Parts: sequence; structure tokens; C-alpha cells
Amino acid sequence: MANNAALRFPDFIAVGPPRTATTWLDKVLRGHVGLPEQTKETHFFTRNYGRGIDWYAKHFRHCLSEPVVGEICASYFENLQARERIHAHMPGCKIICTLRDPVDRLYSYYKLMRQKGRTELSFEKALLKHRQMLDCSRYAFHIRDWQTKFGADNVLVVLNDDLIADSQNYLDCITDFIGIPRITLTGATATGRRDNSIEAAPRSVWLANRARKFRFWLGSHQFYGTRRFLSVAGVWRLCFEGGERFPPLDPGVKARLRDQLKPEVEALEHLLRRTLPQWKETRQISLV
Repeated sequence: MANNAALRFPDFIAVGPPRTATTWLDKVLRGHVGLPEQTKETHFFTRNYGRGIDWYAKHFRHCLSEPVVGEICASYFENLQARERIHAHMPGCKIICTLRDPVDRLYSYYKLMRQKGRTELSFEKALLKHRQMLDCSRYAFHIRDWQTKFGADNVLVVLNDDLIADSQNYLDCITDFIGIPRITLTGATATGRRDNSIEAAPRSVWLANRARKFRFWLGSHQFYGTRRFLSVAGVWRLCFEGGERFPPLDPGVKARLRDQLKPEVEALEHLLRRTLPQWKETRQISLV
């Protein structure tokens, strides 16, 4: 790590997995802790690692005087290589795992993949082809490995169920863990409402896929201002929306997934010493 005495790196990382209210957490914590400049996620420890640790450090150059610095990046949770890399550079880093009902999360993540042009397959076929979708649902396995790497006391697990039931207490657990004063929630953030729900597929899969790759390229070259300008101008909305609306998850598919993932949920229950019956029962809910 070059010139690390003059650089600042995260004291904590919220690692996801995707579609677990990490955008809400970034919005709430921003301004109270040092977070990456101009972007929520750097994806450094996954797809941008080859750019070097100094590239990563540039995202925190405004944080030298911040008492606590962090990153919220949902692509790290199940990535074993990212786990090793984070530990190699920041072995004392605190880890936050944000978890959600695995079936709800899977369908939400599928809609994200469709929106970004990563697949045209049906939900069930996508699960068969894209194995990382289900790998993200091995919550207990991945949490145990995070705990092994960083120590059980340095890994916090929080559930979206608690965010919805009592968002203030949910946030208090996080702020206490990372060591900052508690933040009083107001307005929409107090409800734990998710801000990035996905309602429809893109009008063109080809266009969405090209736009996704271009967004990644802009981020990798730290052209965050350009990326934000295109967002304000409605370019991303044009590329990623406008197609058919997603239907609710088929009850039969949901029931089969509940059965398939039940052992994973039970392993998590054992790890957290907490029962999660709502994650094992077929029920009618509103998915985002």
C-alpha cells in the first residue's frame, strides 16, 4: 500500500448482498461518516481491483479528517476474492451484512438483472444459468467466512425485516457498531422505504446492456460527474425502463424456492440464534 500514512481507507464496509436496502443505508449515513466521493459503490475489490489501491484511495481523499470512514458496496458479499482482498488491505475493517428474505431478494435481483440487460430469461431459467443468484442466498456460509476472516465481533448482521418494523432501532444498531453518534431518522427515511424499486423491464435489452457497460466504464474511470449528468438528463431511465411491467412472483415458484432454501434459512437461524419463520412460509407480500 503506497504512502498509506497519507491515505485514508474504510473503517467499515457494508457488503450487501444486492437488493437489501444498501441504497437506503448510504443515503442515511452520508454526511455522518466519510463515504466514497460522488458515488455509492466503487466495486474496487471486485471488478476494479486491477486499477490499484491508490485508485481506491482517491475516493476517500476528502475523508482525512473524518473520524469514521466507510463504503457501502453490495457486490462484495458472496465474492470470496473480494473478501480476501479486503482482509489483505484492511484486516481490522468492520463488516456489515444486510440481509433480506432470500426469496424476495432473489426475485428483486432478477428484476435488476432484467432492467440492466443482463438476461432475457424467465426467472426460473435465470436461476439455473446464473448460479451466483442462488450463491448469494447462502447467507450462513458467507457470514461464517466473513467472521473467520475479520472476527465475529467485527461482523454485524442486520435484517430488512427489522428495518421495516423499526427503522430507528435498525439504524441505531449500525451506528453503535461503527462507533458514531446515533442519527435521528425523519421523513421518508424513517419508514425504511426502499428508494430503488424496479417495476418494469427495459424497452430494449440490447440498449440496456450497452448502457450498463457504459455506466461501468464511466465508474471505472471515475467519470462520476458525467454519469450523474446522464442520470439527471434521463438517459439511464430511457435505457433501463419503458418495457413490460414485472408480474408478482408466481406462488408455485415461490413455494418451490422456499423449500429449496429452507436449509439455508435454518443454518442462518442457528448462526444468529433467532427464528425466521416468515422466511420459510409461502405468503403474499408486495415485492420491489
